[in-house]
Amino acid sequence: MGFIALFSEICSAIDGRRDRRKMMKKKQFQMVEIKIRLDCEGCERRAREAVEGMKGVSRVEVERKLNKLTVWGHVDPKKVLRRVRYRTGKVAEPWPYVPYDMVYRPYVAGVYDKKAPPGFVRNAVADPVIAPLARATSAEERYVAAFSDDNPNACSVM
Repeated sequence: MGFIALFSEICSAIDGRRDRRKMMKKKQFQMVEIKIRLDCEGCERRAREAVEGMKGVSRVEVERKLNKLTVWGHVDPKKVLRRVRYRTGKVAEPWPYVPYDMVYRPYVAGVYDKKAPPGFVRNAVADPVIAPLARATSAEERYVAAFSDDNPNACSVM
């Protein structure tokens, strides 16, 4: 009986290792946004087909007016970007823009981008050179709050 129990433990240990490897290899579900120039329907189709065949991709969305490709799934962002560049032959980069409302000072040099789609500006938080310019200091925030309509204790002179 000792041999059978030992054999059973060895087999279960081997299966347990395989399960852990599978769990470690599985990537997190995430959204990957890519900026790629899309001029026509052919470019749009080529970009979509480049990532649809990838393992782990759940959904692909192409927005031609924004020049944006969005991929959802259990994928690695670097591999998606590399595959789009290789399959389409176009310059592709991670989506560098955030909505206009997310940035405190959207017109600071380096944040405002004329090439950005309407309603978007460059992500100032990601760039260490521009970030201090785009953020407000505590003194500025106090002055703005003093005259804000949202503040019940604000100055009523205005």
